[in-house]
Amino acid sequence: MTIAELQLSAAYRLAQRNLGAWLEQGSAGLRQRAFHARSALAPLDPAERARLARWLAWLCVAGRSRGDDALPARLRRLDARLHRAVERALPLLPAGMAPMREPSRMLSA
Repeated sequence: MTIAELQLSAAYRLAQRNLGAWLEQGSAGLRQRAFHARSALAPLDPAERARLARWLAWLCVAGRSRGDDALPARLRRLDARLHRAVERALPLLPAGMAPMREPSRMLSA
């Protein structure tokens, strides 16, 4: 274990574990996983919610690089407040890491 891992609260680790399971879950059991993920978010303090949003922002970037843009929409359906936090965290990632909202379309004359 690293020092950073030791400083994470039990509530944060539970929320991250439940969100990770929800992200990897197929269609079977999805509602139950979503319920567990939502309930694990409740005890987080604002700093932990921001940390979790940054983790999810990185997952959005990773998904975008693989051509998978589904995570932001899934997050919006799971928890709108968390989705907004992820949207706020994306521009705070290091330069060039945040995915563009819409691909720019250049028109030629």
